[in-house]
Amino acid sequence: MPDDHDGDDLDRGLAFDLGAMVSRRTVLVTALGAGAAALLAACGDDDAAPTSTGSSPTAPSTSTTAPVDRGGGGPGRPPTGGSGGGPTTTNGASGPSAVPEETAGPFPGDGSNGVNALTETGVVRRDITSSFGSASGTADGVPMTLRLTIVDVATNTPLQGAAVYVWHCDAEGRYSLYSQGATEENYLRGVQIAAADGSVTFSSIYPACYSGRWPHIHYEVYPSESSITDADNKIATSQLALPDDANQAVYADSRYGGSTANYARLSLDADNVFGDGTTNEEPTVTGSVSEGYTLTITSPVSTS
Repeated sequence: MPDDHDGDDLDRGLAFDLGAMVSRRTVLVTALGAGAAALLAACGDDDAAPTSTGSSPTAPSTSTTAPVDRGGGGPGRPPTGGSGGGPTTTNGASGPSAVPEETAGPFPGDGSNGVNALTETGVVRRDITSSFGSASGTADGVPMTLRLTIVDVATNTPLQGAAVYVWHCDAEGRYSLYSQGATEENYLRGVQIAAADGSVTFSSIYPACYSGRWPHIHYEVYPSESSITDADNKIATSQLALPDDANQAVYADSRYGGSTANYARLSLDADNVFGDGTTNEEPTVTGSVSEGYTLTITSPVSTS
């Protein structure tokens, strides 16, 4: 399946990703100096792009340059995730820190790299397991409920009316709209509008682990439902890191062929998205394979 990151088709997106992302990773490379930056770039080129969970997701050729979301893979078992659902404070600050700004990867489906699912009728929905519109496929896997609470980082108050767009890969590691075998589908993508308490809830399946990336979920936050049709309107782009214990349990399920082997080669510390920290990126996870999992997290975002 696809890797939000690399592969022959995705290498062309490196310039885009490095130029477009103003993130904590850019600051880190700048601080380390040109020599370290060259070393990091060389290491990133080792990633391979799957077409199933046996490799990394590969995006089809488009006229738009694909962003590269490279994931590092390193030996050693990953630590157990789950830092809690509440916002995290840093350096003794009295309020929460904002969610880290992360790459949307080459498979956002928000119009920034080819197709724009956010202009389609039906994208605002709670259950994202099935495709909508003219597509009819349904993603199979371990049930998962995702609950995010969106708050203003400046005031720590709920962002009622904010639109939250969530997307992730299927049990085979494929991204709908982009990956071979799923280009005609748009499942595992959807938008919810934050309630008065800032909360949104999605019904989905647990994502697979594909080569080169720690298991994760993408999301973007927009000021309102009316603003989602243009990716330039988003006020936050981030990812959620899934916890080790749930990952190991889910990937023992036969529907996740290839995920166990891919996962055994990864560590959270070596991941090129989460390797520099996971503040406000590790949800609290409860449940089981038989009953399904519930992921809960509070996501503070900046509205300015």
